[in-house]
Amino acid sequence: MGGIGKTALAVEAAHQARARGWFPGGTLFVDLRGYDDDPVTADQAVLALLDALGVRGQDLPPTAERQYDAYRALLAERLERMLLILDNASDPSQYMPLLPGTDHHQVVITSRDRPNALPVRLIDLEALVPEESVALVTRALHDTDERDERPGQEPDALRELVDVCGHLPLALQIAAGMLRMRRHRDIASLVTEIKEAGDPTVALDKGSPGTDMYGRSLVLRPVLETSYRRLPPDQARLLRLLCLAPGAETGAEAIAALVDLELEPALRQLEELAATHLVTPVRCVDGTAPAMRWRVHDLVRAFGAGVVAGQAEFREEGEAARERVLEFYHRWAEAADDRLRWVRGRREPERFTDRAQALSWLDGERAGLVAAVAWAREQRFADMAVLLSERLTVYLHWRRYFDDLIAVMGVAREAAQSAGTRDGEALAWDNLGIALREAGRTEEAIDAHTRAVDLNQALGDRNSEAAAWNNLGVALLDAGRTGKGIDALTRALNLAQAAGERGGEATVWNNLGNALQEAGRAEEAIDAHTRALNLNQALGDRNSEAKVWNNLGIRLQEIGRTGEAIEAFGKSLEIRREFEDWYGEGLTLNNLARAHMAAHRTAEARTAHLQSVAAFTRANAPEEAADAQSAANSLT
Repeated sequence: MGGIGKTALAVEAAHQARARGWFPGGTLFVDLRGYDDDPVTADQAVLALLDALGVRGQDLPPTAERQYDAYRALLAERLERMLLILDNASDPSQYMPLLPGTDHHQVVITSRDRPNALPVRLIDLEALVPEESVALVTRALHDTDERDERPGQEPDALRELVDVCGHLPLALQIAAGMLRMRRHRDIASLVTEIKEAGDPTVALDKGSPGTDMYGRSLVLRPVLETSYRRLPPDQARLLRLLCLAPGAETGAEAIAALVDLELEPALRQLEELAATHLVTPVRCVDGTAPAMRWRVHDLVRAFGAGVVAGQAEFREEGEAARERVLEFYHRWAEAADDRLRWVRGRREPERFTDRAQALSWLDGERAGLVAAVAWAREQRFADMAVLLSERLTVYLHWRRYFDDLIAVMGVAREAAQSAGTRDGEALAWDNLGIALREAGRTEEAIDAHTRAVDLNQALGDRNSEAAAWNNLGVALLDAGRTGKGIDALTRALNLAQAAGERGGEATVWNNLGNALQEAGRAEEAIDAHTRALNLNQALGDRNSEAKVWNNLGIRLQEIGRTGEAIEAFGKSLEIRREFEDWYGEGLTLNNLARAHMAAHRTAEARTAHLQSVAAFTRANAPEEAADAQSAANSLT
C-alpha cells in the first residue's frame, strides 16, 4: 500500500547490491509518479534513461520507436550488469516498454497495484512488526540527536505511538519528524494529540515536517486519496463499507452481507481490491485452506470511515450496511448458540451439524461479533446488538474469554437500561455476574447477581429469578459465605421446582451438593449430586451430566470411596472429551490424579496430571496448566 516503504526498500537494496559488486554497470532510477495527476509515460521515461546512458541532443533518435530501439541496444551491448529501478508505477503501460529485453540486467518495479496478469515475481510488503516500528522511530530520533532520551524513558508511550501509526513506515516517519519538532515535549503528548483527533491521518498530516529524503511530501491523506480515487465505483463502495466492519479482520460471508452481494461476486471484488493493496487477504492459521478473511489497515480504515462521514449519501449507505452485517451475525450466532445448547430431542439447529462447526465459526468471527455488540450504544442498532450479546454468552464462557464476556454484558446492560427493558437488564446483570466471578472479581459478581434477583422479583419472572438466585449462591460460595450460599441455592431450588423447570432444578441440585460438602454435610451432598445426575440423564443433557459426574467423584473421594470416585471421573471424562470441553477435562483429570494418588497409583496420577496440562493449555487456562505441570513434576 502507499506509504509502506517501497521506494526506501528498493533504494537501500540497490545500495547494498552495488556495495557487494552485483551491478558493476551501475543503477538507473526513474520515478514514474504513477499516482500523481500527471504520471510519467514510458515515452517520457525512455528519454530520461537514454540521457542517463549518455544519449542526448543530436544523438537522440527522432521517434519514440527508434528511441526504444536505441535504449535496448545500449543495454544489450553493456557487458557489465546494471540494475534498473522503475519506481512508483501505477500501470504496466508505464514500465513494460522499458524492460531491457535481456535477463543480463535486472529490474525492480515498485507499485501499489499488483500486476496479476504479468509473469513477474511479486514481493508483497506488509506493515512493520511492533519491534521494527519502535526501532525505526528510535533511530530516526537518535540520528538527529543521540542525546534524545525519550525513547528510553517512555517505552510504553513509544509502543502506543507506533500502534496508532499502524506500523506504517510513512506514518512513523511523520511521527518521528513531529517529535523532532517538539523535542521539549514527551512522546505521550503526541499520542494524546493523535488519539483526540479521531482520525490519525488528520493529526499526522497537520503536524507533518515537510518532505522526505526523496523530495516527496510526508503526508498520508493524499496518498490514500489517490489510491481511493483510482478505484472503480464498485470497489470504492466495497472499501468504504469494509472500513465500517466491526472487526479488524472480517470473514468473506460477513463482507458479502455488508455490501449486499452473494458470496462469489463479493469475493471477486475483494480479490480485485486486494490487487491495489487497500485490503489484505488473511490465510488460515494452518495455511491449508484458502484465505477467507480480509483485513483493512487501521489508517485506511480511519480514512474510509472519514469518507463515509463526509457525505450524507455515504452515511445512509453505511448505516444500512451495518444493519445487514448485524443481522447476519445474529442469525448465525443464534444458530451456533442453539447448537452449543442443543440436547437430544430438540429441533436440529440451522447450518451447524455439530459443536465443532459452531465453535469454529464463532472462533473465526469472534472479534467482529464482540465489536458489533458495542454498536448497541447507538439507538438504531441497540435491539439487535443486545440480542446478539445474549447469543454469545455460552460461547464466551465455554472458551473462557471472560474479558470479552464482561465487555459484551456491560454494553448489553447499558443498552437495556437506556431502553427501559428491565428483563434485558436483569439478564445482562446475571450474565455479567457469571463473567466477573470467573474472572476472580467475586464481590462485584455478588452485586451483579443481587441486582438481577431484585429486577426479576420486581418483574415477577420466577424462572429468571431462580437462575439469578442459583448464580448468586455460587458466587457466595466462592466468597466463603457458605451459609448464605446454601440459603440462596435453596431459594433457587424452590422456585425451579415450583415452575417445573427441570433443567434449572438439576443445575441447582449440583451446586447445592458443592455447598453442602463445604458445610461438612457429605451424605446430603452426595444425595444432591445424585438427584442432579438423574435429572440431567432424563433430560439428555450430557454436558451438564459430565459436570455432575465430576462433582460426585470429588464427594465420593472425600469420604474414602476411591474406586467409585475413579469410575465417576471416568464417566465425566468420556463426556467432556465428546464435547471438547477442554477446561472441564483438565479439572476432571486433576481430580482423577488425586484419586489415583489416594489409591497409591503414582504413575497413573502423573499421567493424568500431564494430560490435564494439555487440556488446560487448549482451554486458554495457562495458570491451571502450570499448576498441573508442577503437580506432575512433584511425582517424578
